[in-house]
Amino acid sequence: MLHLLLDAELYAPQRLGRRNLLIGGERVLWIGPDEPTLPRELAVEYVDLGGACVTPGLIDAHAHLTGGGGEAGYASRVPPMQLSQFTLGGVTSAVGVLGTDDLTRTTAQLVATARGFEEEGLSAWCYTGGYHLPPTTLTGSVRGDIVHLDRVIGFGELALSDHRSSQPTLDELLRIASECHVAGLMTGKAGVLHLHLGDGPRGFDLVREALAIAELPARVWHPTHVNRRRALFDEALELAEHGVTLDITAFPVVEGEDAYSAAEALERFLEADLDPTRVTVSSDGGGCLPQFDEDGRIASFDVGSPLALSETLAELVARGHALEDVLPAFTSNVASFLRLPRKGVLSAGADADLVVLDAEHRVRDVMARGRWMVRGGRALVRGRFEAPRS
Repeated sequence: MLHLLLDAELYAPQRLGRRNLLIGGERVLWIGPDEPTLPRELAVEYVDLGGACVTPGLIDAHAHLTGGGGEAGYASRVPPMQLSQFTLGGVTSAVGVLGTDDLTRTTAQLVATARGFEEEGLSAWCYTGGYHLPPTTLTGSVRGDIVHLDRVIGFGELALSDHRSSQPTLDELLRIASECHVAGLMTGKAGVLHLHLGDGPRGFDLVREALAIAELPARVWHPTHVNRRRALFDEALELAEHGVTLDITAFPVVEGEDAYSAAEALERFLEADLDPTRVTVSSDGGGCLPQFDEDGRIASFDVGSPLALSETLAELVARGHALEDVLPAFTSNVASFLRLPRKGVLSAGADADLVVLDAEHRVRDVMARGRWMVRGGRALVRGRFEAPRS
């Protein structure tokens, strides 16, 4: 079926004003200001959006598709994620990671889970490896996984400055980064090293050393959780001046905490006169968000949710930011950096991934690859093993 979406206030992510969109075969076929005349013989769904804001589908560059956690015993392993956890938050593309537990959870499982999400209608990729070195791989090498596995686009999330990491040396870090870079050259994939930054006092020391001595381009490095400490974020801004793309995490921040919320961090980045394309926002969905005591044991933990992305976007607009100024960090910046063709934009030939926002800029309707997933805030499509909801 073709879908003709009428009277959309279109953000592609740049603001285009009132437009109509023709969708078919999982792609955006046409965008224009005037309603087209279509042959009566065609099966067409006409949808009048009444001037509602329409954006590209959000891209979550860091989600634990197979579940995260495990730091407080076997029972603390977070269950695998489900389709509607993404789509209800406007997420139509996701990149999966392994975290602390890269032993009982494997690259093979992650690739299979990403392919399963693809079958259900979500676009999904993943990283090979996890927190630790030697790396968890499927083919026996980082370069081999990126080259030979269709869903694998880089390595991550390798932990730095964290008591749960394998305490990698500079040489080890450079070796993994070079594997990513060369594999990216060979395949046209992103070939990035996605770095988990912990609370440790060393912060970005290893990354700064690597940038100073290695021939690797700055785009190889993609540090995440950069807003978990305010001083760490200041360090991250300095790296962005040298071409590193930062990933802000949309985790909950309580008043008085030594951290920036995702909205605050993105505001500070955009005010810092840096390249506005060098920042992305991800959810850490399905991941454990732990609080540790002084002995390194979990005192409490929460679980990340992809809903945090759309909530952060709505918060930024409520703070007075123009939607077209903040939207790229959730859409086109991610697609460009991760080399995901046809994602993150709305134009003729792009994948038909889009979000319709309500008057408060919250998710109302979601289409993924030309299929309605959410209408009126209700999931029309759920994963095969999701419990049905009334």
